[in-house]
Amino acid sequence: MGKGDSRSRRGKIYQGSFGKTRPKDPARAKKRAVKRSTKK
Repeated sequence: MGKGDSRSRRGKIYQGSFGKTRPKDPARAKKRAVKRSTKK
């Protein structure tokens, strides 16, 4: 659960990769989450 863990946020920062735990554009991800929750 640290730098070596590719699933954790800290690990992704260390590796320089992106994914569910570390979106490239947090503002856009937030907008999408709001849109998804209000869809129904």
